[in-house]
Amino acid sequence: MNLPQTTAEAVARYRTLVVEGHEGIRRTPVFAELARAGFVLRRPPGGLHHLDPTLPYRELLSAPGRLVIDGGIIRELVYGPLRHGRSRVTWIQALDHAEAVAERDGAMLHLVGGQHGDDDSETVAATLAYARVFRTLAQHVPVVTIDAAELPAEPGRRIRAPASRQSQLRQQARQLTVG
Repeated sequence: MNLPQTTAEAVARYRTLVVEGHEGIRRTPVFAELARAGFVLRRPPGGLHHLDPTLPYRELLSAPGRLVIDGGIIRELVYGPLRHGRSRVTWIQALDHAEAVAERDGAMLHLVGGQHGDDDSETVAATLAYARVFRTLAQHVPVVTIDAAELPAEPGRRIRAPASRQSQLRQQARQLTVG
């Protein structure tokens, strides 16, 4: 694994990992490294369930094997109040989710650092909110903090221009006969 050795050792003992961190922190390198270690990435379909936001996560946690789940409940606890004045996830639901992860031999991965864009008031508030949320969840589930700056960089992707071809419409127009 290309994760820092201390991080790799910390996550190796878990069967389930829920990855969460600030908007703007690239999760792809973490998911790629965890996939190399035998974890299967799962994301809940769609957004949060309107009546029970934790339902899709409970369904994901019922799958067999080593899982890594892209967080969403924690993000809602942080950004819901900042952007909408309230969270659609209650603390009871979040703590139940944390305990379900712990019962499945799991942990929460808290991604910190990296590029957050401008240090505007929302970014500062989100940083403080994430710290508070993970401090509270740590009473119910192990929390492993990973500095995104220590992660391997994503390889650059080259984008090729599509090969120029005649449009299909023009090709068909030449062959069309009206009789």
